[in-house]
Amino acid sequence: MPGGLVALLDDVSVIARTAAASIDDVGVAASRAGTKAAGVVIDDAAVTPSYVTGLSPARELPIIWKITKGSFRNKLLILLPGALLLSEFLPAAIIFVLMLGGAYLSYEGAEKVLEKLGGAKHGKTLDDPIEDPAAFEKKRVSGAIRTDLILSAEIMAITLNEVAVETFLTRAAVLALVGAVITVVVYGSVALIVKMDDVGLHLAGRESTLSRRVGRFLLAAMPKLLVALSLIGTVAMLWVGGGIILHGLHELGLHAPADWAHAVQHAVEGATGALSGILGWATYAALSALFGLVLGGAIAFVLHKVLGLGGEAH
Repeated sequence: MPGGLVALLDDVSVIARTAAASIDDVGVAASRAGTKAAGVVIDDAAVTPSYVTGLSPARELPIIWKITKGSFRNKLLILLPGALLLSEFLPAAIIFVLMLGGAYLSYEGAEKVLEKLGGAKHGKTLDDPIEDPAAFEKKRVSGAIRTDLILSAEIMAITLNEVAVETFLTRAAVLALVGAVITVVVYGSVALIVKMDDVGLHLAGRESTLSRRVGRFLLAAMPKLLVALSLIGTVAMLWVGGGIILHGLHELGLHAPADWAHAVQHAVEGATGALSGILGWATYAALSALFGLVLGGAIAFVLHKVLGLGGEAH
């Protein structure tokens, strides 16, 4: 009996160590994949506040909650099973899914740049009058969930590419963890951003001098924050989209574009001493963004000028 008990305890300890190692593997893999998906996450967080612009402040949080639930459905009920099936039965297709998403991000980023430079806006804009608030809210939520589906697909594809060599269960756990955490972070941040002006207005009306100062600061900062988020989101789309395409072309045997970008990166690193790491990374990111801008501009030209198609503006 003692021998059996000792053997049982030993088996339990082995199982516990194995489970702990598996959890650690999931955590490391999720962290690695989350870092790779950061650019898409930034874009998601930057785009989403626009979907509550022009609506009643009382509807802002309910709308964000609807979009959040839609995002969970997108990631966990649609994309997670699809990604697992793809990785199990057709792993070679992952790179093409990534490149398709990279092309979409490049197009979206380039179109925003072109609009800022005076190009035509495609689809309904945020400045158009709202005739039916309920219908407008429903359309805005469905549009946000569609956009989330595309961005989430890219996040899941990036994640899947990072854990392609892991076991099936580890892939499933990492995809679920990254999807859930990113959804909470993105839409939690969005909720804070869109209510910042309400918080500022409340504090500005308090008796405390400090509260009034903080309130006025928040009210003044809100428009600048939204502009900054829009700029960061555009840059992130171009950087991530262009980088994905460069990496994909290299994986498919067309090495020249990525090799040239890395050569410039290494030249900058060799010339900048202590700042080589930061400036080298920034150089490659900038070249990726430039590549994404050129590619996205070409796609926009074909869609709008050659094929005559229009896109719905964010």
